[in-house]
Amino acid sequence: MASAAPATSAIPTIRWDEPPEGPVLVLLDQTRLPGEETELVCTDAPALVQAIRTLAVRGAPVLGIAGAYGVALAAARGFDVDEAAEALAAARPTAVNLAYGVRRAQAAYRGAVAGGADERGAASAALAAARALHQEDAEASARMAVHGLALLDELLPGGGHRVLTHCNTGALVSGGEGTAFAVALAAHREGRLRRLWVDETRPLLQGARLTAYEAARNGMPYTLLTDNAAGSLFAAGEVDAVLIGADRIAADGSVANKVGSYPLAVLARYHHVPFVVVAPVTTVDPETPDGASIEVEQRASQEVTEVTGPFVAGSGAEGGGGIPVAPLGTQAYNPAFDVTPPELVTAIVTEEGVVSPVTAEALAELCARSRQVTIS
Repeated sequence: MASAAPATSAIPTIRWDEPPEGPVLVLLDQTRLPGEETELVCTDAPALVQAIRTLAVRGAPVLGIAGAYGVALAAARGFDVDEAAEALAAARPTAVNLAYGVRRAQAAYRGAVAGGADERGAASAALAAARALHQEDAEASARMAVHGLALLDELLPGGGHRVLTHCNTGALVSGGEGTAFAVALAAHREGRLRRLWVDETRPLLQGARLTAYEAARNGMPYTLLTDNAAGSLFAAGEVDAVLIGADRIAADGSVANKVGSYPLAVLARYHHVPFVVVAPVTTVDPETPDGASIEVEQRASQEVTEVTGPFVAGSGAEGGGGIPVAPLGTQAYNPAFDVTPPELVTAIVTEEGVVSPVTAEALAELCARSRQVTIS
């Protein structure tokens, strides 16, 4: 069930709604962008799990928000909350924020029940927890932008920043304006962004479809490139800094992000270009000791063996439909993420401040300062 909205409207990435037939979670369907801005309505946790797995909603911070709202949805509609929570938390294993949001709302629900609340009161507690997380993420986004821009100005005095980014880290992944993209957007608003280089981010083109979409909407100077063109861009001296997000940061500072991030870190180190990760403290997972301990999601071969694209109104093509580009039966290696070791990361920018150099001790100190760090 979906409803279209005009391309000129600013559609929230995620919102809670309460129509007469019962509460729902409404998502901006990212599989349809940029061809069409369409909302996807989830009436239960299984529908939300499917939306998460198909990347209708994606990006670490917003997955945490979605997970929390999913628990609240199950509670409000009278479903088994613990069952819903387990299914949601397992929907995508690498993004630590998803499980964090789920457990936070689940804990609020259980706490209300233990305190004598009825089902309606417990559901309200879960919803309040989800809304609080949503607001906190918006505030964290704004603070990351401030810290990130200050770091850029320190690393690259004089302005005119030429920033390379990978995947999508804007408002589509956040309760606010994003993580790494929010820093670039802040630089643009201050007149200090000379160029945003946007990796296509293959195989699903989150850069081409989503980051370019957000950059265009914000009037930013941007240029799209294929992932394998990044090396020539560095060699030409056209990149001043790399800004990426993260789906999980291990206790030692290893960063799991969209596959293709690690090669950028290697290129950046060779060319003496700062490689900066921007993520909320909720993305730091003290329970994952190092990069080797991060579970990396493996996705279907067809994402590589077929060319997929968004739904385009009037084309007759369905979103996610693929055109084969490899022989039938071809196997593909398709990890969703790769892991960058801390020694290749110049700095990690969070809402609580900047960690540089990136060490386990510095991250632990940062987490200790944050009231959002507890992961159940």
